[in-house]
Amino acid sequence: MIRARLDRLLAAVLERDPGEVAAIDPSLPLFVGGLGLDSLTGMRLLAAIDREFGVDVAAGDLTLDCLETVDTLTRYLAGALAGRA
Repeated sequence: MIRARLDRLLAAVLERDPGEVAAIDPSLPLFVGGLGLDSLTGMRLLAAIDREFGVDVAAGDLTLDCLETVDTLTRYLAGALAGRA
């Protein structure tokens, strides 16, 4: 469920087809050599995550290591959401 929601956000930020984003290897880097996020699209993604999930990634992970791959970001969001329960 988290991955599907994240895929929709990534598709919107990257202006790509949601099916294309859903089919990517989750270990692919989000930035250089991977999905191609840059600083601007990265900030748009963080804002979209805050709106969609209510999670301020930048405040919770100051080094932003969770933005390495789709997998790391999905795991981070799962942990952040589970911490609220």
